[in-house]
Amino acid sequence: MQDTIKEFMDQRKFAVIGATDNTEKYGNRIFKNLKDRGYEVYPVNPKLEELEGIPVYHTLSEIPVKVDVVDFVVPPAVTEEILKECNKLGLKRIWLQPGSESEDAIKYCQDNGMTVLHDV
Repeated sequence: MQDTIKEFMDQRKFAVIGATDNTEKYGNRIFKNLKDRGYEVYPVNPKLEELEGIPVYHTLSEIPVKVDVVDFVVPPAVTEEILKECNKLGLKRIWLQPGSESEDAIKYCQDNGMTVLHDV
């Protein structure tokens, strides 16, 4: 698993599904952590327009570049839906943060040739 984490962290472009302006939530902490470490971060949240001066995308499809890693910080039912969009867009590195994973989501990733990190 450490090799997979290193491979993911060696990438440059991250989408954070569930990025939020609520500083108490992990979606905000993960967004800030990646941004502060110099990554290109593309926040995704249909309820926001901007986060710390960065445009927020309502869907993955709106992001103008192909991201390297999709980091999920949303409930499992939302994760399962957005994974279908990841597959359609050819996004193969999936990081399911605690609380965003489900057996169905993990199986979907495995069945569709995606590298999935969870329980990290």
